[in-house]
Amino acid sequence: MKDIPRLVNAPVPLEADPYLAPYSQELERRRHRIAAAVLRLTGGKGSLADFASGHEYFGLHFQDGGWVFREWAPHADRLTLFGDFSGWRREPRYRLNPLPGGVWELRLPAAVLRHGMRYRLFVEWKDGAGERIPAYARCVEQDSSDSFAAVVWNPAKPYRFRHASPQAPEAPLIYEAHVGMAQEEPVVGTFDQFRERVLPRIAAAGYNTVQLMAVMGHPYYGSFGYHVANFFAVAGRFGTPDQFRHLVDAAHGLGLRVIIDLVHSHAVKNEVEGLARLDGTRYAYFHEGERGEHRAWDSLCFNYEKPEVLHFLLSNCRFWLDEYRVDGFRFDGVTSMMYFHHGLNRAFTSYSDYFGADVDEDALTYLALANRVIHEVRPDALTVAEDVSGMPGLAAPSSAGGIGFDYRMAMGVTDMWFKLFDLPDQDWNMFYLFHELTNRRRDERSISYAECHDQAIVGGQTAIFRLAGAAMYDSMHVTSRNLAIDRAVALHKMMRLATAATGGDGYLNFMGNEFGHPEWIDFPREGNGWSLAHARRQWSLAGDPALRFHFLLDFDRAMMKLVGSDGFYRARVQCVRIDDAGKVLAFERDGWWFFFNFHPGNSYTDYGFEVIPGEFETVLDSDAPEFGGFGRRLAGQRYFSRRLSASGEMITLYLPSRTALVLRRR
Repeated sequence: MKDIPRLVNAPVPLEADPYLAPYSQELERRRHRIAAAVLRLTGGKGSLADFASGHEYFGLHFQDGGWVFREWAPHADRLTLFGDFSGWRREPRYRLNPLPGGVWELRLPAAVLRHGMRYRLFVEWKDGAGERIPAYARCVEQDSSDSFAAVVWNPAKPYRFRHASPQAPEAPLIYEAHVGMAQEEPVVGTFDQFRERVLPRIAAAGYNTVQLMAVMGHPYYGSFGYHVANFFAVAGRFGTPDQFRHLVDAAHGLGLRVIIDLVHSHAVKNEVEGLARLDGTRYAYFHEGERGEHRAWDSLCFNYEKPEVLHFLLSNCRFWLDEYRVDGFRFDGVTSMMYFHHGLNRAFTSYSDYFGADVDEDALTYLALANRVIHEVRPDALTVAEDVSGMPGLAAPSSAGGIGFDYRMAMGVTDMWFKLFDLPDQDWNMFYLFHELTNRRRDERSISYAECHDQAIVGGQTAIFRLAGAAMYDSMHVTSRNLAIDRAVALHKMMRLATAATGGDGYLNFMGNEFGHPEWIDFPREGNGWSLAHARRQWSLAGDPALRFHFLLDFDRAMMKLVGSDGFYRARVQCVRIDDAGKVLAFERDGWWFFFNFHPGNSYTDYGFEVIPGEFETVLDSDAPEFGGFGRRLAGQRYFSRRLSASGEMITLYLPSRTALVLRRR
């Protein structure tokens, strides 16, 4: 018997962590930096959310019966707007006028520009000139020649939202998705197709939140949306701004909240399409020299100290909330932002790693400001940090001395599973497994996941494919008899249930993995002949009753119903028993009792567990035939505790090998 301390989800102040005591002065300095930044940006007048309204000033707007266009280009000598309206000639009458602070402005009569017209900027500076997409462009499209242009978006009948955003769930059950690769056909999917074909699947599967990748404009499809060029525009290859609005609105109508990946950790190097050298310099938006280049990602690093850059990024946070009514953000690449070394080849084994010369305090300050803006605009908005370093306080509330994210990704959990996949089953350590599943800070909330898109991207594989190997190709038929497939299907269910059931405050799944999507993700590129064969989702696999994929989908739906029940993630995780020799793990969460037998060969009869006295009913059995199991337990079986000794009671269970059982105390 091994007792593990209860894990309480209620946040506590950072000062409650004794290991942070030596760094109390550094934490206090961070608080002062954040407060000073707010004062510097607002001048003590108005809120930070009011400051974050650059999108209403910069860019192209129809105001007072005419058009006004503004751009920040502090090192430019001349800016000219040109496009369809000028026959793509750069005419002097369309030159912008300089204003204080490096701002340029052009006012035009209403008749000059019409909805759908394409345009660009021609920027001239001391040593050269070039065409540019405006930084605040709200619609950017790619034409048949693979060139990009901003587009006037001013439809006669703009989209009108019909549905209010659903109330924030007690626990986010997040379905991570990519619109482009969400179709079965080898094509680039659209917002409309995703709305019509995929959103209903997500709602039916029991998830309450959709996390959309690659929404912001990016010129190279194969970047998975992480080399952003147009921060205020939706990716035009998927559809128009109004089609994205329709998607968000439809999701709300289905009871789904929508969050998007926000990539403020870096920007694409493209000069015509993006921010790089927008005014002829690399240092308008980015750091100079080596600090401004992310060599591992071949991208540029923002200068989070400059007020104009903060204005741009904070306004970007507000823009997506205001214009598209998204319900929050997953901040990508937070580790890369917070450290000058970007977290590359670092183990983060000491608290000293979180303080000192390697930490970019300007980036930490920006993250705190971004969370403040988001929650001022939408108190119910969801913010999630993707950080592998374990920076203390990242997802602690500002009132407790933290940076203010609502959640952080529990990235160690998926690493743990994929490390175990490299070991023989009999070598899986149950103490290590339970520790990694429940290892989280008490002052922060977290989202657990067994796998996301990262594990299957080029060079990797989905969990099911790692477990089954080549047998996936010819042995997933329900009549096939293959030990590798039996093992893969069984462990796939157990892995997901253990992750979701022990999760700190929520759960995430990448689209298709709920039914064991095979193989890997590979976007079209020169190395694969520009193929879309692996940039799609084979939904028909889950809909074919002759294949085992539908068993995994049905189990996932039952699991989502369980962990989505009221109060589940508010409750505590209490270890009941860890038997490493027998590969048995049992824990309880507020009346839900979970029993796992990970042993590859041993089944146990009359395995005893100490419990609270009472009657227990079967809620979920991974070995049930409807979930592709062998039906070694009676369906709907009930269990009654009996006196073990004067100190407690016990139940005895039949635990077949590689199965999980969930009981509910009545």
